[in-house]
Amino acid sequence: MAEIDWEEPFCGEGNNCFRIGTDADGNAYIAVAGQEGQPLTDSREALRALIMEIKAGKADHLL
Repeated sequence: MAEIDWEEPFCGEGNNCFRIGTDADGNAYIAVAGQEGQPLTDSREALRALIMEIKAGKADHLL
């Protein structure tokens, strides 16, 4: 697996912590904090699109 540069964990209420990371090959990773060995993987462009859609409220119905 590539060398992943993980950001500090983002934690919601309780112990719901996630980490976002990237590698030198342009891939993006999302993992539950403490389980970084099993991340979801996609391109940085896909991660950027996901974050923009969430910011635009397209996932609000899940809250």
